[in-house]
Amino acid sequence: MANTDRKLTMEELGRVDAADYKAMVKHRLRFVLDDVRSRHNVGSLFRTADAFALEGIDLCGFTPLPPHREIEKTALGATLSVPWKHHASALEAVGRLVAEGWEVWAVEQTLQAVPLTGWKPNLGQGTALVLGNELNGVAEAVVSACTGAVVVPQGGMKHSLNVSVCAGIVAAWAVLGNVGAGLQATSGPVLR
Repeated sequence: MANTDRKLTMEELGRVDAADYKAMVKHRLRFVLDDVRSRHNVGSLFRTADAFALEGIDLCGFTPLPPHREIEKTALGATLSVPWKHHASALEAVGRLVAEGWEVWAVEQTLQAVPLTGWKPNLGQGTALVLGNELNGVAEAVVSACTGAVVVPQGGMKHSLNVSVCAGIVAAWAVLGNVGAGLQATSGPVLR
């Protein structure tokens, strides 16, 4: 590391306050959580949605809902900045989003899944990412209701990632990959 390099201060990071965050333009990207069971994962997903200025999160089925101390432990307040809705099922949420004109992509390993590096989401139209249960992934009926599936290529023995880690990778690709395609970065160093 160069002698002139150092960590940025909180002031240099240019963080916005809660009111400014709520008023700023968000990326037309949403997470749809299909029976995600871990409160820690839910909190991490809120924090990732905040970091990349996503439009919101759809919490489906038995996915735990805020407020809860275990969600807040990893969300660090993001449940207050990221709008969320609860749906009885992910299938219901996907049907509503499709009817509203959103592209809905299952983040899942399927026969015809598009590798992340070849995926070009349409954030102008609106893109929702369905993230599945930690054990069973995205339900088959939900996969069938989606526009398509996107997969993060992997080479390890396990061929799976923690749902919150996977969501961060896919959200970063969707947002940062589209900045060069005419979308504006929102704010903060991570999106420049």
